Amino acid sequence: MTLPASTGKSAAGVDEPLLPESSGGGHGAALGGGASVCGAVFNVSTSIIGAGIMSIPAAMRVLGVVPALLLIAAVAALSDASVEFMLRYTGWDSGHPSYAGIMGDAFGRAGAKALNVCIAFTTTGTLVVYLIIIGDVMSGSVGAGDEHAGVLRELFGPQWWTARELVILVTAVVVLLPLVLRRRVDSLKFTSAVSILLAVVFMLVSLGIAVYALFSGTVKMPRMVPDFSRLSSPFELFTAVPVIVVAFTFHFNVHPIRAELSKTSDMKAAVCISLVLCAVIYAVVGFFGFLLFGNATMADVLANFDRSSGVGVPQALNDAARLIYALHLVLVFPLLHFSLRVNVDELLFPGRRPLATDTRRFVTLTAVLMAVLYALAIAIPSIWTLFEFCGSTFAVCISLIFPGAIVLKHAITIHFSSFNARLQTYSVM
Repeated sequence: MTLPASTGKSAAGVDEPLLPESSGGGHGAALGGGASVCGAVFNVSTSIIGAGIMSIPAAMRVLGVVPALLLIAAVAALSDASVEFMLRYTGWDSGHPSYAGIMGDAFGRAGAKALNVCIAFTTTGTLVVYLIIIGDVMSGSVGAGDEHAGVLRELFGPQWWTARELVILVTAVVVLLPLVLRRRVDSLKFTSAVSILLAVVFMLVSLGIAVYALFSGTVKMPRMVPDFSRLSSPFELFTAVPVIVVAFTFHFNVHPIRAELSKTSDMKAAVCISLVLCAVIYAVVGFFGFLLFGNATMADVLANFDRSSGVGVPQALNDAARLIYALHLVLVFPLLHFSLRVNVDELLFPGRRPLATDTRRFVTLTAVLMAVLYALAIAIPSIWTLFEFCGSTFAVCISLIFPGAIVLKHAITIHFSSFNARLQTYSVM
């Protein structure tokens, strides 16, 4: 889940909490609120876990289990270091307690705009991934020459109304559009809570499927290392790196969550706990997904949960896993769209009155963005392509390059003699 990044007076919406504010909270980012570390862990964890989890099994198929686990741990550690950089150099009394604010302080207006562009492209890519996954689940997908039927086609066969284009269009207009027309992120707190519950249920169902298949003897132990005979080039190993980077990109949500806490140290603890928790979840989902489907694991592992999966699991369980996570993405979609809309508005209409108060601009921008997202979801059939592009460009800038650049920018005026500080900075960069 994502919240907008902005600077100046337009940053009022940045500190809008994902959950209702405590009585002692308020919007004062500089003063801090009364939220607990547990609440911050909840918000950070939900910010991290999204569609990226669906491609972790495919990353393990490319890398093998051991290198993939090491990569997950490394990216989690680098994400923790980059967030620590952001919190260290945020001027909480300067009136700019946001990611774009510290980018603006370090690199001027151009730095803040560069961040807005990266967030806009990253959220666009992620929302397109959501629509692709929903299409895969409901209608079906084709990958590596194999066709995987969706839930509707399994139940009713190939019909004109089960076509992928129509299914995604109906979902976007009938289900998603009413949700994205909400003007305040606080009004989405209930869908956020339900989405997390569904994610937990999905984890339990997936684990149950893996255990069932393991005891029935229909699966084999997955590869621990890469199988170079199946790779077109050794460089194909590096295609898995952007997938993991995207899975840990949550940095534009750090300051809104920090605004609810009374101390920066609480935020550091919450981020550390959340990263460990999410790394464990990614490792478990990746391992069991690869265990179930082996070399047939697709970029969107949900597409493997069809009648052709061959793991000997009752189809009702397969369908339940797919539908639960698809519904989770539907409920997370409006929160991410909220961030996309605000960042695009700041890029196209700087200095205008708040978007939520301008009905014509709000509705027009929402409709145009939804149309663009739909067109991209139809034109780009695989989520792996989007993860490769976004993860190697915009997401890596948000999560690693920009935080490291902020540290280097301030290197002259801050104590930078510590070996650990230099090592962390150059590792992130």
